[in-house]
Amino acid sequence: MKNIIPYLLLVFLFSSCFNAERDCLDYHTGTFKFESYINGELVTSEFIRNDSIEIEKFQGNVDTSSVRWVNDCEYILRNLNPDSMGEEKAIQMRILTTTKDGYTFEYGQVGDPKKSRGSVTRVKED
Repeated sequence: MKNIIPYLLLVFLFSSCFNAERDCLDYHTGTFKFESYINGELVTSEFIRNDSIEIEKFQGNVDTSSVRWVNDCEYILRNLNPDSMGEEKAIQMRILTTTKDGYTFEYGQVGDPKKSRGSVTRVKED
């Protein structure tokens, strides 16, 4: 047991020194692509975001949402023209890590503890 403690301390020390890169301001504007699997099929969504509006193109449909930044790495999306009650609910987005080409994020309905994760790739800077 005494031999394990120094190794655990070393592992903790090295893992606590790692900070994920988060240059969230770089992703407030631009054109992005999001890929996900729906019913086993890979689907792609492309969206353009300026600081306060996001326009998404998905399977031939275009949706516009307002963007309200809570802080540099977290924002709330609200569909401006909802077609159903489900689309009226705001979505909370939190950027977790960034790279030069995109970011990973966590999202879910505001107030719902259930969250999902995804990755976005930058298509074009604005």
